[in-house]
Amino acid sequence: MAERLRVAVQMDPMASINIEGDSTFALMLEAQARGHALWHYEVRHLSLREGADGAGRLRAIAHPVRVERLAGAHFLFGEMETLDLARMDVVLMRQDPPFDMAYITATHMLEMIQPATLVVNDPGSVRNAPEKILVTRFPELMPPTLISWDLEAIRAFRREFRDIVVKPLFGNGGAGVFRIREDDENLGALLEMHFARSREPLMIQRYEPAVRQGDKRIILIDGEPAGALNRVPAEGEARSNMHVGGRAEPAALSARDREICARIGPLLREQGLLFVGIDVIGDYLTEINVTSPTGLQEIARFEGANLAGLIWDRIEARHASCGQGALPPAPPLGP
Repeated sequence: MAERLRVAVQMDPMASINIEGDSTFALMLEAQARGHALWHYEVRHLSLREGADGAGRLRAIAHPVRVERLAGAHFLFGEMETLDLARMDVVLMRQDPPFDMAYITATHMLEMIQPATLVVNDPGSVRNAPEKILVTRFPELMPPTLISWDLEAIRAFRREFRDIVVKPLFGNGGAGVFRIREDDENLGALLEMHFARSREPLMIQRYEPAVRQGDKRIILIDGEPAGALNRVPAEGEARSNMHVGGRAEPAALSARDREICARIGPLLREQGLLFVGIDVIGDYLTEINVTSPTGLQEIARFEGANLAGLIWDRIEARHASCGQGALPPAPPLGP
């Protein structure tokens, strides 16, 4: 039996989660079933103290928590306490984006407790791997893509490819994603609205008609494909995200999917990105999600696969290997 671990979960408010779809909840249930002790805190409850007094500590105001798959009563908090996160065995960094300066600051703070505490995913790698930028390290796997502030460059990209998708670079859940066809007169107004509100560039990609058959989410655990689901857009909707009405369906890994996973897997493993969800439309990789990937519960329902268990297998192995060098490559997880 694995060592009993002290696990702090940095995430959104427990009361707000959907227990039938939330992957963090699945990870907490699995950890609890293995006998690990759980605490919950929100990122706003982090504090870092440093100074000449040697009192450097990353602390979090947290609740010990027990979880249960019971709608309306899915968690029970113990008395609030102050945790020294350097004394925890594992921290799961699972708060949802937006990937803004607050998120980036949290990654810097969590780096202070490594390697004594195992942080999943590795916070430095998360910071250096914005989901819509990390994918550009694999241009041969992507559809034509532009990241730019330049209005004329964006308009030229639309003239070249005619049918495009415009995305905020650091958004999530499909928020702010637009399909702009060749004859759509709203591109100028959309660009004006975005840049009046934000200093961030936009990502523009060629629209892939294959999205009508679905946007495949593939889960990789320590760089190996472990399962997949297909997300089909609702009628009249260009986005496939389940937050906006996308329908989840079972999906098998194609030869192209496995080629994509084999290409990106070594980098994910090297960077300590243990739990990753990638998005594939047709033959193209569109995003690599490293902040708080979803899909564990849907895949469990479709395939009967306990991916949360596989993730904890790797976390426990990594924790056990602390101070003993890097783990060997993970064995294949998929069928």
